[in-house]
Amino acid sequence: MNVPIYQQVLGADFGGLQPELQDYFSLVPGSGTYGVGEGTFDVVGCRQEWLRPLLRMTAGEEAFFPEYGENIPFRIENHAHQDPFGRSSLTARREIRFPGRTRMFQDTTSVTSRNGSPQLVDYVGRYRRMVTDLNLSVTAEGRLRGVSEASRLFLGPLRIPLPAALDAKAYAEQWWDPAEGPNGRHRIQVKVIQPHIGLVLVYAGGFDYRLRPYTGGSPAHSFLPRYAQPDRWENRI
Repeated sequence: MNVPIYQQVLGADFGGLQPELQDYFSLVPGSGTYGVGEGTFDVVGCRQEWLRPLLRMTAGEEAFFPEYGENIPFRIENHAHQDPFGRSSLTARREIRFPGRTRMFQDTTSVTSRNGSPQLVDYVGRYRRMVTDLNLSVTAEGRLRGVSEASRLFLGPLRIPLPAALDAKAYAEQWWDPAEGPNGRHRIQVKVIQPHIGLVLVYAGGFDYRLRPYTGGSPAHSFLPRYAQPDRWENRI
């Protein structure tokens, strides 16, 4: 059965999401379509100036970036597919259009099994060198909340769990706002917080979203456009 990965993990709680969110998270491999969102971040990036030089060193990973701005346009593509290891996955590719420079932020979320239950793991960056567990919940208002837990780094053959004192957690919330714009809009807010540093990264804004067909249909479950593929895949968790 080809069930969206977020529905696999949330189970019956998936039905508690706002209908627009259910549509957003219902992409499945082999559908022949992908999602495109375009909008504006009210705020995006790193507010702490002293931290930006460190983030600049890792910007090539396409996971973090040193810029900070307000009212920044962005574009996101969502592609549902099976990864090379047969796991049902969702790859997101974001373009954040700062003045004078566009930053990329990409990741692949895959469903795996842990203690007999489905679990989402998120591989971040163009080389997929970092992976985190994702814990999901649905609010009483039908919003989706996600918290990243227990990050690990993969450096060659090494698997390095980050200790709690060094790890940064991402807190995300997504919802549909029917009062925004003439027809309503998706809203998202994400904060990445490190216990000793504080707020490392933030982005919050609204966007319109639609499905588009792949050229030629592309019904294969494993299909992912070449431009959306990472430079390296990872299957360790």
